Amino acid sequence: MLISQDVIRREMLRVKDGENTLALPLMKELLIYGCNHSNIVILEGIMYADWYESLFELAVQLYDTRIYAYYFDIPFEETVKRHQTKPNCNDFGEEAMRRWWREKDFSNVLNEVKITSERDIESIVDDIVNNVLNG
Repeated sequence: MLISQDVIRREMLRVKDGENTLALPLMKELLIYGCNHSNIVILEGIMYADWYESLFELAVQLYDTRIYAYYFDIPFEETVKRHQTKPNCNDFGEEAMRRWWREKDFSNVLNEVKITSERDIESIVDDIVNNVLNG
């Protein structure tokens, strides 16, 4: 089950991101639903560590050690470059991204694996799949 922060917040609810975003209660409910009804739940998005801390705490409560968290620890310039390869690259650009950017916004709740710009997409996907399927 995929819980995409952007889909829920921007497309379904059409609410702004921020502290206490109106998307947070729905994301929590979906996390609970996924825990009860799905073998694999993916919580995906760029979520500020402090704004989404209660969501991360709920995830730890529900899933305990069965959480695999990943943080793309890459420079801003590389992030902009990679954004240009995405289907939604024309939805926003470098100026907006610069306003949203938080350097090293690591979670105090999740034990995130840091992914650096030296890693290629194939090895990243392989590692994540292996971690999830082989625990």
